[in-house]
Amino acid sequence: MSALSLRLPNSLHNRVKVLSEKDHISINQFVTSAVAEKISALDTEEYIQQRAKRATRNKFLRALSRVPDREPVDEDKL
Repeated sequence: MSALSLRLPNSLHNRVKVLSEKDHISINQFVTSAVAEKISALDTEEYIQQRAKRATRNKFLRALSRVPDREPVDEDKL
């Protein structure tokens, strides 16, 4: 594990302190979790972009043709 010196504006530091105390975790745990969430979001975006490059209209239409043609359940109706 490595150490990181981080400068935060007072407003962010105060908010992190309050939120980490509310979750009963350390500030380090809070920041680690926030960084992990951001990395996950960026990795997911990259993954989706890579998958989209492989997409074609024909593949989409073929997948769509396999969806049954029936009324949506009540919870899904607009």
